[in-house]
Amino acid sequence: MNAPIVARGCFIVEIKITKDNEIELVIESEEGVVTLDDCVEISRKFEENFSRETEDYALTVTSAGLDQPFKVLRQYQKAVGSKVEVSFKGGKKTLALLEEADENGVRLKYSVLETVEGKKRKQRVEHDERFGYDSLTGVRPYIEF
Repeated sequence: MNAPIVARGCFIVEIKITKDNEIELVIESEEGVVTLDDCVEISRKFEENFSRETEDYALTVTSAGLDQPFKVLRQYQKAVGSKVEVSFKGGKKTLALLEEADENGVRLKYSVLETVEGKKRKQRVEHDERFGYDSLTGVRPYIEF
């Protein structure tokens, strides 16, 4: 089933199946964005392999939303070099540049206002730190207007 997805330059982000056999296949493009043609073609290929007369199911093929947190490593890797919104366990949030992503975590560059010894006002301090996925509650693309 993965071959038609890869052939369209996409990868699977998530597959959801309800108890009523409603299937949602969430995909993302390796480069660029998922098009309507990608979704239609992948849906058609899926349905070629399953008979609606044998299996009673509903299929939805959709793209991963820009406002949704990353779910798989390939999404993180695709976003390397871009700004992301990061939510940490404990509620802290920040904007950062995603520098690296691997199976163990991410490296982020970000700046925050901090108290600096000898200064009356807080100063913007640059950080370049590595975080494990277990310390994050979500990372999503940052959309600038």
